[in-house]
Parts: sequence; structure tokens; C-alpha cells
Amino acid sequence: MTKFVSYVPDEAIEKDAQALLAEYAHARGVVIEAPIAIDDIIEKHLKIGIEFDDTHRLFGVPRSIGFDSDILGAIFFEEKRIVIDESLDPDANWAREGRYRYTAAHEVGHWRLHRGLFSKDPAQTSLLDANAPPSVICRSSQAKARIELQADLYASCVLMPRKLVFAAWDEAFPDRKQRVLQPSEPIDHPFVQIARLNCRVGDARIREGEDQALDSFAKPFAEKFLVSPIAMRIRLEKLGLLHRTVPLQRLLSDGS
Repeated sequence: MTKFVSYVPDEAIEKDAQALLAEYAHARGVVIEAPIAIDDIIEKHLKIGIEFDDTHRLFGVPRSIGFDSDILGAIFFEEKRIVIDESLDPDANWAREGRYRYTAAHEVGHWRLHRGLFSKDPAQTSLLDANAPPSVICRSSQAKARIELQADLYASCVLMPRKLVFAAWDEAFPDRKQRVLQPSEPIDHPFVQIARLNCRVGDARIREGEDQALDSFAKPFAEKFLVSPIAMRIRLEKLGLLHRTVPLQRLLSDGS
């Protein structure tokens, strides 16, 4: 069961993420640049420990065979400790580095946004209890819960700061124009179109799906920020730089 949290505007979450980066830059005397040094922020600035473990075994939840871990991470507020599932250990599997970084930043989101809710909880187990449960267990099956959505947004804002994303976009596209997936039917719009793979191999026709085409487009930015293409694509869409369809308001304003 997830804990109820109140609504927090997206702008407030992004503002706190920016504040954390500024605090870290000032304290460590560094310049914030991509990729964001999330491990340093957690361990050296916030003084929170990070460890890997089999989270399903640790928390007594059966792991579904053939599926990714449902429990990606957890945070113990009182102990200042983050536990991340061993399947995301980038030293053992470099291909999971982006997912690991996002999960770690997600736990930072819980630390910054939700710590006060749990520290005041009278049911919280004593710090002296070695078997104290984690404050928050992050499960893929509960990804739509408000507490998890807020932590996801925080992770996105920390790892892909608005200012750095726009700078990377301007560097890649000097025209600074937004991009949109090529519409199935021709339509007048001011954006630069992204073509979808559409070809025939033998008797089969191969056509990229929307997410696949957009993820492929976002991949160079994902590599720069050391996040997954999916996370980068969502961030670009959130910032209004990338669209899967021509925005309706643009069509309405052009037709007026």
C-alpha cells in the first residue's frame, strides 16, 4: 500500500531539483554539466549510502520469472540508505546504467519531497531496530501512484535539467525548431518532421511505432545525459521540444 501524498505542482518539483543542483555545485565547487554526477550528489552531498541487493529477497516479495524486477529500489529515511536491485548494478551490466541512474535519482526525489511525511509517522520503526522496514519501496506495479509519479518527475528534472537540455538541443539543432513525428497525412505546420522507418523486406512491411521512432530520435541526447532513451524522450516531450503529433493549439491558432 502506498502512502498518500498531497498534490505538488510540476513547477515546484522542478524548482526544488534545480535548487539541489545549485546546492551541490556551490558546496563542491563544481559546474553542473551533463551527465549529472548523481552518485556524488547522493553520497558526497546528501550523505546517503547506496547499496545493491536482491530487493525481492530482501523484502520478501516473490520475483516473477522472465520479468524485470518489480522492486527497483527503496529508501530508508532514518538510516539515510538507498537500496537498489542488483539487476541494475552498472558494474555488472553497463547497459543498465541509465536505468540505475534514474532509479537512484528517483530515490532522491523521495528524499527531497516525502521525507517529512515519514519522519512524523508514529508507526515508523525505531532507528535502533535492525529490522526496520524501508520508508518507501518503489515498485513498477505502483508506478502510477502519486508518490511515485512525483519522484519520477524529480529524477527527470535532476538528471536532465531544463537549461542543459535546451543547450544540448540548440547545439544539435541550430534552427532551434521543435520536432514532430511525421503525420500519416500531410498537414501544414512549422515544425521539423521526424521520418518513421517504413520499408518492405520481402513480403513484409516494416513500420516503426511512435514510441520506437521517438526513442530512436532521443537516443543521442540520452547518451549525452546517461539516461535511457525512453526517459530522454519523455523529458523532451515534457519540455515541448518533441511532439508525437502536431499540437492541437498550434493547428487552431494557425487556422484562426
